[in-house]
Amino acid sequence: MSEVLLKELSNKDIHWIKTVSQQIELNPGEVLIHQKENLNSLYILINGTLAITVPEEKNILQNTFERLEQRGSSDKEITRLFRGEIIGRTPLLNIWQTNTAVKAVEKSVILSIPGDVFQTKLEQDANFAAHFYRAITILFAEKIQNTINQLGFAKTVQTQSLKDIFFILEFLYDSDIDWLISAGQKLEIPADTTLIQEKGAVDAFYILFNGVISLSVAADKRNALTAAFAAIENGEIPNREIARLSKGEIIGETLFTDSRLPSTTAKTVTDSILLSIERRVLLGKLEQDVAFAARFYRQISTLLIHRLQKLHGQLKYSRHLYSKTQQLIKDMDEEDEIDTSFLDTISLSSKRFDWMLNQLNAY
Repeated sequence: MSEVLLKELSNKDIHWIKTVSQQIELNPGEVLIHQKENLNSLYILINGTLAITVPEEKNILQNTFERLEQRGSSDKEITRLFRGEIIGRTPLLNIWQTNTAVKAVEKSVILSIPGDVFQTKLEQDANFAAHFYRAITILFAEKIQNTINQLGFAKTVQTQSLKDIFFILEFLYDSDIDWLISAGQKLEIPADTTLIQEKGAVDAFYILFNGVISLSVAADKRNALTAAFAAIENGEIPNREIARLSKGEIIGETLFTDSRLPSTTAKTVTDSILLSIERRVLLGKLEQDVAFAARFYRQISTLLIHRLQKLHGQLKYSRHLYSKTQQLIKDMDEEDEIDTSFLDTISLSSKRFDWMLNQLNAY
């Protein structure tokens, strides 16, 4: 993970981070972020390992014995952070909030940057923002891939919501959306068509305007014996569906992530309409237009973080915590529904999406 930051950030970026940050050292077991703590800083893990935990759910009898034995409540670990990873206060990174804590697994060194200082830098320096948001995109794409690799032990299908498109359109300018439409091509894809093959090349970035697309991984792909028998029978390793994408979702975001191959197969379930933007065209725009790159990578990284949160809710929690996690996500969604600023975002993004759809239908 540390290589990602070193590769994506310039020497000037790294120098700025050093000048505004404070170094923190934690011993094993020491807490960096407490549950329900208001986050005021951005943290970059320089060395060591951190664990993100949630309170472990117990029945009344277990809680009673803990109180009698004067033992503190234990926590359930849901993921770990390693050297080069980032957590803390930015609009993108507040995905583990309120019910989680972050503590050191081993002796760790962390850089702490005031959140308001960092946010101001992102808003005022387009070059720094483009570098940072691209790094975040790569980091979280890697996390998603690592999480999906655990799907051999889980059976889960999660239908994505239209809300994901709001992450893409929220901060893009109208001129950005105009460019996406003009640079893209309308595709009408019949059902049962493979759009992206797991571990295959990704040649385009897609926005799904109508239809349903299934995401799947090779079932038991780590089991050589299963793969051998599957090859004898029909030449293919059976796939396990892990998600379904619907109107407003994106496919092919791995083309931004340092040439990493996709960890899932994307296949149409129904006849579908997509906007396709060729890899070379989009990457060329991102290289030539720094301001566009900053806005675009911000939106892609936001979406990836949202998806990772959903995956953690499904896969990283034990069974007795799963319902609690789903309720937490539900509560967050309900809070979003009553948040005025979020409703404004939904309204604007919805209008932009409808406009894009109208433009696409005009082709």
